[in-house]
Amino acid sequence: MGNASQTSMSDQTTIARVEAYFAAVDRKDLAASLSFFTSDATFTIATFQTTFRGRDTEIAGVFERLFSRYDTIYHGEFEHFVVSPERIASRFEVRNGRAGQPTVHKSNANFFRLKGELFQDVFVYMSGDNSLA
Repeated sequence: MGNASQTSMSDQTTIARVEAYFAAVDRKDLAASLSFFTSDATFTIATFQTTFRGRDTEIAGVFERLFSRYDTIYHGEFEHFVVSPERIASRFEVRNGRAGQPTVHKSNANFFRLKGELFQDVFVYMSGDNSLA
C-alpha cells in the first residue's frame, strides 16, 4: 500500500480507502466504484478543465465510458500523501488495454477530499489523452 509504513493508522485507513476504490475501478465494477462517492460528489478532470457532478448521473457516465472503452484497466505503483483524514493526494501509474491495440500507459495524480468515508471531490491530473470523458 503506497508509503503506508511511514504513516499513522488513520493515514493507513485513508490510503486503504483510495486503493480499494482503484481496485473497484480496475475490476470494472460500476456499483463498487460509485459506492466510494457521496451522492452530490464532483469529479474534475483538471487537466482538461471538465467537471462531472452527481454520483448517480454524470460520474456514473464517466465510469460507464471508461469501462466500455478498455478491456483491461490497471492503477498501481502508488505514492500517497495524506494531508488529513479528509484529504489525500495520490500519484500512480495507469495501464489501459484494448484487444489488438498497444497498451496505453499514463502517469496520473488524484487529489481527494473526503466527507466521512466517502469522496466529496476528486481532482484528476493525467498524462496523455482524456480517457475519462
